[in-house]
Amino acid sequence: MSKQNTYTITQVSEKYHINPNTLRYYERIGLLPAIPRRANGNRYFTDDLNNWLEMVICLRHSGVSIKALIDYCQLLGQGEITLEAREELLREQRDLLLEKQANLKRSIDRLTHKIGLYESGEISNKETYYKEYGIIFDEDGSCKEMPHE
Repeated sequence: MSKQNTYTITQVSEKYHINPNTLRYYERIGLLPAIPRRANGNRYFTDDLNNWLEMVICLRHSGVSIKALIDYCQLLGQGEITLEAREELLREQRDLLLEKQANLKRSIDRLTHKIGLYESGEISNKETYYKEYGIIFDEDGSCKEMPHE
């Protein structure tokens, strides 16, 4: 077994541009394996822990939710028997992001349309856009899209 380099929490936080409190939080909620401590109680990171942290940071920056990331890390800790479950979890996260992307595109298109109404002077018509955009209110009073026929 090769000897690994060790790093303080400050060194790791500076290297990855992440607050030390965030690193402690990630450990507390299970996104990082237990971080070893020196005799004085200070955490130290190894190259393996840094690799794990890089994976967590990458998935967070990819839009994976904290809850899904906790589940993913738990599965990862169980080894090869969870390959299919991990893949499915990532597929679900991708599908959620695709849905958010579609919603964001729809919102951008609406704003672009509204800006066009200002530019053309049609904004003065004072018409409602609920029907045009297919917006309805659901039981809890939130706006949502009418189903497309």
